[in-house]
Amino acid sequence: MKELVKIFKALSDPARIKIVKLLEKKDMCVCELKEALGIGQSNVSHHLRILKEAGLVCDFKDGLWVNYTLSREKGSDEGKVLKMMSGLINDSEDIKNYLKKAKTADRERICCKSNSAKSSCSKNK
Repeated sequence: MKELVKIFKALSDPARIKIVKLLEKKDMCVCELKEALGIGQSNVSHHLRILKEAGLVCDFKDGLWVNYTLSREKGSDEGKVLKMMSGLINDSEDIKNYLKKAKTADRERICCKSNSAKSSCSKNK
């Protein structure tokens, strides 16, 4: 039961729900999430850490990039909650707007503007 409480606490913040909804559509790096959500990199990293600790999100390295993806372990509490969430709030105008922004969030364009931005995307947060 403690794990389930941890999952729901992780989902108690609107920004984290938005991140989950974005990651349903595609794997993303911190800079892409930052651009889609319009919040700072440290805030995105903080929310991702909480989601990761709850077992909802995992990361993997792809060259210079660290991508975040939803945990998809079948039969797990995390997987069941994520499956349930996939059908929720899809008609929300807010979610639709964030998904639209995510489609145009291009890591090469965002992160390669400056060396400091590029290094922030290539490190594991």
